[in-house]
Amino acid sequence: MNRALYTIGHSNHDADAFVDLLRRSGISAIADVRSSPYSKFSPQFNRETLSTVLRNQGIQYVFLGRELGARREERECYVGNQARYDLIAKSPLFREGIDRVISGAATHSVALMCAEKDPITCHRMVLVCRELRATGLDLRHVLEDGAVESNLEAENRLLDLADLPRGDLFRPREALVEEAYDRQARRIAWTEREAAGAPGAVVSRDHGALP
Repeated sequence: MNRALYTIGHSNHDADAFVDLLRRSGISAIADVRSSPYSKFSPQFNRETLSTVLRNQGIQYVFLGRELGARREERECYVGNQARYDLIAKSPLFREGIDRVISGAATHSVALMCAEKDPITCHRMVLVCRELRATGLDLRHVLEDGAVESNLEAENRLLDLADLPRGDLFRPREALVEEAYDRQARRIAWTEREAAGAPGAVVSRDHGALP
C-alpha cells in the first residue's frame, strides 16, 4: 500500500480546531512549507507558538520553508520579478526538501502545511505536490471542513479552474493536467514589484507565506 502524504492549510482556524483536523486524519507530523511562518492575523500559527502547541499534543513539527517555500532567496529561481515554479523545482535546496519529506513519510503520517485553505490556490499542491506525484506517495488534501480530497480530485478542480477538459480525444489527461499546473503556477507565483512612490520597496503576493 502506498504511503499517504497529506497537505493542510491552517486558514483562520483556532489552535484547538486545527489540532482536531490533524487528529481526524491521523496526522502525526507537520512540515511547515510557508516561506515566512508568521502572521499578525493568525498569531496562533506563528512558528514558535504552533510548534509548542503541536509538541504538547504529541505531534512533531519541522520548518521546511527555506527548502520548500514559494518565496525564494535564490535569484536563479526568478524570471524578472516573478518566482518560477519550474526553476524552483530544479534547485538543490528544493530537492533536499523533497527528499526530507519522502524520508519523513516513511515513518510518520506527515502533512505539508501552508496558510491557504484551498490546495489548488497554494504552492503546497501546485509546486510541492506536483513534484511528489512521481514518488508513489498517496497525496491527500485536508480541506477546511475536515473532508479529505485525493490529489486526483484536486487536479480535476484545477482542470475546471483552467477551463480545460478532464478528458480529450486528442490530448492525454496527463498533458492537460500539466498545462493546468503550469497555468496556476503562473497565476499564484510570488512576485516582487516596486511600490508606487517608494523605489525599492517590495509589495508581494506570496502563496508560501502568511498575510
